[in-house]
Amino acid sequence: MIVGLIVNPVAGLGGAVALKGSDGPDIQARALALGAVPRAAERAAAALRALRARRPDVLVRTVAGPMGEDSARAAGVPYRLAHRPAATAGAASTGAASTGAADTRAAVAALGDVDLLLFAGGDGTARDVLDAAPRPPVLGIPAGVKVYSGCFALGPAAAGATAAGFDGRTVGAEVVDLDEEGHRAGRVGARLYGTLRVPAARERLSGRKTGSSAAPPGSAESIARAVVAGMRPGTAYALGPGATTLAVGRALGLALTPLGVDVVRDGALLAPDVTEQRLHAIAMSQVTHGVLSVIGGQGFVIGRGNQQFSPRVLAKLAGVVVLATQQKLAALGGRPLLVDSGDPRADAAFEGHVRVVTGHRESVLYRIGPASEELS
Repeated sequence: MIVGLIVNPVAGLGGAVALKGSDGPDIQARALALGAVPRAAERAAAALRALRARRPDVLVRTVAGPMGEDSARAAGVPYRLAHRPAATAGAASTGAASTGAADTRAAVAALGDVDLLLFAGGDGTARDVLDAAPRPPVLGIPAGVKVYSGCFALGPAAAGATAAGFDGRTVGAEVVDLDEEGHRAGRVGARLYGTLRVPAARERLSGRKTGSSAAPPGSAESIARAVVAGMRPGTAYALGPGATTLAVGRALGLALTPLGVDVVRDGALLAPDVTEQRLHAIAMSQVTHGVLSVIGGQGFVIGRGNQQFSPRVLAKLAGVVVLATQQKLAALGGRPLLVDSGDPRADAAFEGHVRVVTGHRESVLYRIGPASEELS
């Protein structure tokens, strides 16, 4: 089996440092200056380890340096170089500010004869792959800040397992993306760019994010009232991104950061638009709860657009409150809520059931599990 691999080495840089994306060299440089740590290479390596565990005969064809070779070496899989972009010559191992969209498109062209093409990144990377019109089927390894497209596996292990079991059957998966500049300014809107052929393994694909427009008026406000009523004096609450958590802000009379993480205490804004480092410091110094909404259509609670809730932050939280309308839960069709913090041990702590607030004086117990678990 011959599998191609492309890694966007700067994917996900902007998440933990509250930049809400990683597109563009200026944002990437700013993220690194704020202490962001590249994570795409390790997530790609994790996918390759899961792949080789099931298919010892696999051969990886990839791109030199941080665009794939480094991950193949880390995973200990046999590989051959198919492309050596000039942009990586002399680049640091992080690949920061050394590769771009043109490099991804060139790599896709160079890997046109593989059985399946894996790529590690986010929605921006998926767009670059789509623009290159890949000949083989593809599968995304989620490594970006926002991963709303349907062409990604649930997590690295699921990507490796899906690749190992690929039998040639494919389905179309949508590629969507947000305008990051508008995203940072609070103008939220996804655009459909096209479809990619992916393995027909629905249970291991994240699916496309869906909006909350189908929810009846008042649902978010009803949930918000329940959250505010349950807030304890002297306790900090870290409100993650999402329309439902914005409603919590409105119920408190506060204007929260769209798609950011804000910390409130005693009805006042304690810290707006926090980074992972700032959130960790708050959780270390006082009792702090996380308040997180569910991504519609996907079921993710942690790891998609809220990377501020890192494994070390999760370990310090006194608890996590999960919010979702009944309609959003019903649309999951029984699939579990998902956690993908980047640390399988931290994710495993959530396995079981979680109480989800669905309205004022309304809640349900719902199954939750790590996206990193290797599905049978």
